[in-house]
Amino acid sequence: MPAGLVQAELRECFARWGRPLTLQFDNGGPWGSCGDLPTPLGLWLIGLGLVVNWIPPATPQENGVVERGQGVAWNWAEPDRCGSVAELQRRMEEEDRMQRECYPHAGRASRMAAYPGLIHSGRCYAAAWERAHWSMDPVIAHVTGMEIARQVDGSGKIGFYGGKIYVGTVNRGKTVVVHLDAGPGEWVISERHGVELCRRPLTQFDATSLGLLPTE
Repeated sequence: MPAGLVQAELRECFARWGRPLTLQFDNGGPWGSCGDLPTPLGLWLIGLGLVVNWIPPATPQENGVVERGQGVAWNWAEPDRCGSVAELQRRMEEEDRMQRECYPHAGRASRMAAYPGLIHSGRCYAAAWERAHWSMDPVIAHVTGMEIARQVDGSGKIGFYGGKIYVGTVNRGKTVVVHLDAGPGEWVISERHGVELCRRPLTQFDATSLGLLPTE
């Protein structure tokens, strides 16, 4: 699913249930990137002030509750009996409501009764709030200290968030290491054994270029 659609759905969830404190993802798109720099979706969530955790690659058991929940949803909604996507969506929403609000849990009438905080986190969300409060500062703090390998292409450039950073044609074919120097706000590109090759401004690394902020 495209990251923009996922982001839109998350905004709706946050508006209804409130912003969470923490989210945990696997490494499949558009959530994670298997040890590389966070995806734009991840950066957006970090900029909202959320703590974002990515489980180690190929360890679905680390998200066991989610995996089990998907299995329960499949069994209850019976997607093989749905005649359309709209019907499947309706049945998933109904079964989700049943499990949350009607099905007994922990000696209570429902999960909602056992955990009344599920109704709302108390951390409100709206597009106007996001425009006023989303910050690049936690994004910079998160990325600082990460070292990412990149292959220099034939034109002397490396790929970065849908754009390119020029490293120099003399470095064509090299594997380089990139890290962020937050002080001057620069990408530092070095050889693998530590010799610095060049520094570049944070091209393609702002909320507008990454498409992180709401348009309405």
